[in-house]
Amino acid sequence: MEVVTGALPRLLPKLADLLVGEYNLQKGVKGEIMFLQAELESMKAALEKLSDAPADRLDKQDKIWARDVRELTYDIEDSIDAFMVRGKGSEPPQPHHGFKKFIYRSLNLLTRAKFRRKVATDIRDIKSRVMEVCERRERYKISGVADQPANATFDPRLVFQYAEATELVGVEETRDEVVKILMGGDEVSKEEDKIVSIVGFGGLGKTTLANAVYEKIRSQFDCSAFVSVSRNPHMEKLFQDMFYQLAKRNNARINVIDEIREFLQSKRYIIVLDDIWDISVWKMMRCALPDNNGRYRIIITTRNVNVAEEVGGAYELKPLCLQESRTLLYRRIFHNEDKVKCPDEQLAEVSDRILKKCAGVPLAIITIASLLASKGGMILEWYELCNSVGTGLENNQDVRNMRNILSLSYYDMPAHLRTCFLYLSVFPEDYMINKVCLINMWIAEGFIQSGKQGQTLLEVGESYFNDLINRSMIQPMYDWYSGSIQGCQVHDMVLDLICSLSNEENFVTVLSGTENTSPSNTIRRLSLQNGKDNHSMTWATKSLQQVRSVFVFPSALDSMPALDSFRVTRVLDLQGCNLSQSYSLKHLGKLFHLRFLGLRGTGISHIPEEIGNMSSLQTLDVKRNKISCLPPTVIQLRNLMFLYIDWSTRLPNGIGNMTCLETLLLRIDDSTLDITEEIGQLLELRLLRIVLDKWNNKMVEHLNKLQKIKNLYIEVINGQRSIGGLDSLVAPRHLWRLNTVRSCWFSTLPAWMASALIPNLSFLWIAVRELQPKDLEVLGRLPALHSLELEVDHVNLGILGRFIVGSELFPCLVHCKFWGFVEPVVFQEGAMPRLKELYFDLFFISSDRDLDMGMENLPLLQDVFIEFRSEVASTEEVDQAKTALRRGAEIHPNHPRLTIYSD
Repeated sequence: MEVVTGALPRLLPKLADLLVGEYNLQKGVKGEIMFLQAELESMKAALEKLSDAPADRLDKQDKIWARDVRELTYDIEDSIDAFMVRGKGSEPPQPHHGFKKFIYRSLNLLTRAKFRRKVATDIRDIKSRVMEVCERRERYKISGVADQPANATFDPRLVFQYAEATELVGVEETRDEVVKILMGGDEVSKEEDKIVSIVGFGGLGKTTLANAVYEKIRSQFDCSAFVSVSRNPHMEKLFQDMFYQLAKRNNARINVIDEIREFLQSKRYIIVLDDIWDISVWKMMRCALPDNNGRYRIIITTRNVNVAEEVGGAYELKPLCLQESRTLLYRRIFHNEDKVKCPDEQLAEVSDRILKKCAGVPLAIITIASLLASKGGMILEWYELCNSVGTGLENNQDVRNMRNILSLSYYDMPAHLRTCFLYLSVFPEDYMINKVCLINMWIAEGFIQSGKQGQTLLEVGESYFNDLINRSMIQPMYDWYSGSIQGCQVHDMVLDLICSLSNEENFVTVLSGTENTSPSNTIRRLSLQNGKDNHSMTWATKSLQQVRSVFVFPSALDSMPALDSFRVTRVLDLQGCNLSQSYSLKHLGKLFHLRFLGLRGTGISHIPEEIGNMSSLQTLDVKRNKISCLPPTVIQLRNLMFLYIDWSTRLPNGIGNMTCLETLLLRIDDSTLDITEEIGQLLELRLLRIVLDKWNNKMVEHLNKLQKIKNLYIEVINGQRSIGGLDSLVAPRHLWRLNTVRSCWFSTLPAWMASALIPNLSFLWIAVRELQPKDLEVLGRLPALHSLELEVDHVNLGILGRFIVGSELFPCLVHCKFWGFVEPVVFQEGAMPRLKELYFDLFFISSDRDLDMGMENLPLLQDVFIEFRSEVASTEEVDQAKTALRRGAEIHPNHPRLTIYSD
């Protein structure tokens, strides 16, 4: 929303809070605030109206007005925040008694009075600026979309849509694969629905592939149509076009949908619906297409995963591999069908660098190829072009066409998502962006206000993040172990687009050595990426007083101004910068507005005590440092929600006062035992990871108070694990991850493990001393379980015999680890249909029974790790067991990798 309406979504509630809050405003100020509320509401509505059109369709005067309003809202919010933070007082607690207390209270009252006078002056100044903007824009009479020349509505996708399919390398293989899916190798008359949804990033060639499939099989049908839907389709015209292609004549009836249905009722037909953006459009079009006893085929293309899954038959189109990318590039440059190698070795090296930026996207490769072709074989010009990708190409028509195609996805997003997306321009090329860290930044900037009832800001932010993935705007990065999404990367061509948009809107100022910065003298967000250039001239000509976010990357640290230059900064991220010698944090306590402080991996050994002054701080990340303990003043951070520290970092007593905490990593030893009782006061906790020097029996009593917990990890690093210490634990319904393997034995499987009680449990790593066969079935019924690590104590308890995983159990399990079983678990057909990795740590006891585990019944199995603890078995028996297991892996259709260890 920010890129559309500036700070208005946050500013309006703050103005309302000023009116009703205990701020003791001067006489007359409340009336002026009420005037501002009304005017800013009108401005917000006007800006939202303007946002419906792409920037190149707007009248220039409207764009200038919108920019001025956004800049004004930032300044207003800075003034209001300064008053709200300092006016209430953000200094450390007063002395408890005596003369010092009297002096302190007197100075504090004088300071607050000073700020109240200042806010009155600021409000009057703001009012005059608002009135000036109003008069300049004639009271918000928006002209909206500017008149365009006749050729302005040309769709740039057409430049690429009708290229010969053979020009796009690899299209024949993917075409035949989709044809096989559609036709199933059977006759068209087979009575079975056939719909394929080709989904992928803009520019991957979805339309080209759909057209290639269409041309390959359309002759097998009675009639056919290829319909381009687009973002904002004119539905009546679209149906008329569809009918004309099907019937070879214009429709004669008022209700064209009925006419289409009647025409297709007895026919075999194939239809391509290209570029569907919204599921509601698909549902309307589906009404016109009869089932016809399955004698039809429908192909759709979309950039949105949600649309593809709703339609059905999702087929994810992948980028080209490096060799295919080379082939496409060289064919387009050298105009030779057989050209699969570069004729010049020097050009081959730079072309690979260029292809890395294109990341297998045909649209990007074709665009760059057209530029390289015009430069002949001049290697210096190829290198210059390689270095200019992302900057300096704005005036090239091919690049503009490509950006227009990519920008279709941008303008299809709601305003709040555009803001979050543009924020990604602060990161350099190929940067691995941590998902949680990014969402914490969005929260700190105020991009995320609220969600559905019961949703936290972090959960709302995660829905935004997932939406960007589903729209193919960012590339997800997965954790290799858990399979969960840990972060993302931005395709270089998309980063090029958002940097251009961000620069135009003065959203982010990037200093990266290429000086692709905003022309405005006011910097709102600063990304300092390269320290090779001297930025002293930049600091001399641009104002830093309004900087809201500061990102400094390691090579640019020496160019960073002092911290006291950033008085209204909300986000400060110095991750990876070496602060142990060159840069001082002594002014950190002056950043009263700071909400996100990222000091991960900065080489620091302590945090200044003045951090307690930062009363607005929401996220503090000091992981991967050598900090033995946080200062006592940290407990004054009453708004802190996310605290990231190392296991070796200790917290002071008093953390129970930090009642907004949602994320906490905690080390408890003899010196911090009192913290155990304070845990029960942190009722907002969603993620809690505790490391104990020894087990504390009072722990469970306090853990049971945390009814919002979703992720719980407990480990004991010294001493033995407790037996039964967690038996009285009652997990909340929304528990998502539980790891207590290294802390405690459950005596038996807890009753709350029943699937109806914890339907969202996805990661379960526990130790249960005595597991019954029926317990394995209970676990197998957990509907969302993705990863299971289960340890039992069956050897010590004398529990022998096999456990069987029945059909349809563990439907979502991908990773499974069993420890301490006497014999291998047996898998029946239909069990664990998604399992990829299986680990056994088992005690092998001599037996005449067959060691067949039913490994062949696990269809997706890729890796098997088995470790024998064969104290009571002979060497020959162990060798026989290994041979049987290897035979099971060999006959499996996937031939999974088998690794066997034995002591």
